[in-house]
Amino acid sequence: MRLIRQFLFLSLMAATVFSGCKSMTSAQKGAIIGVATGAAAGAIVGRTAGNTAVGTAVGATVGGVTGAIIGNKMDKQAAEMAAKVPEATVERVGEGIIVELPNSILFGFDSSALSAEAKANLDKMKTVFDSYPDTDIEVQGHTDNTGRAEYNQTLSEKRAKVVSDYLISKGVAASRIKTVGYGLTSPKYENDTDANRALNRRVEFIITANEKMMKEAEAEAARQN
Repeated sequence: MRLIRQFLFLSLMAATVFSGCKSMTSAQKGAIIGVATGAAAGAIVGRTAGNTAVGTAVGATVGGVTGAIIGNKMDKQAAEMAAKVPEATVERVGEGIIVELPNSILFGFDSSALSAEAKANLDKMKTVFDSYPDTDIEVQGHTDNTGRAEYNQTLSEKRAKVVSDYLISKGVAASRIKTVGYGLTSPKYENDTDANRALNRRVEFIITANEKMMKEAEAEAARQN
């Protein structure tokens, strides 16, 4: 309830700013409203549903006009990623991007070895990463709840590392990539059917602005003022 009240309060505050500050540009108003409502909504989703990808993306939010400039750049990257990798689910969250690849096209059953299809998709993703070098990439491994928690934790870590290592071997800078395994602790769906368990077996990429992009966006925002 506290998070819901926070969301409603921030939404009202953003609406007040929009109606009251006539001297502000549309871009500035939009930036404030987007940060206030988007961050609160993202926090609600991320914390109550245990969605670590959403939590990571929202946690990287800068906000204001700077955040709006970053968001525009992320819009372009997300559109390009969706076009080049149609097998992936691409979602814009806050000022970041979440790209999800199901394990069905990455690994065989109970395996951390990349399939040929997986490598082909990662090659496509790599071309987008190359086009937008000023971003950080967190690779998250997830499993369903079948089997022991310790085993699933290790498997998720291995899978995330294999994906990261492959991207690095293809030329993506290691300094851009962080690898995390969450095992069975962060399901997106109830583990109550085979179909839902399959959906929970996934690797997610959380793409956020690095320090260079943030500084350039700050400078551009300053020029707009």
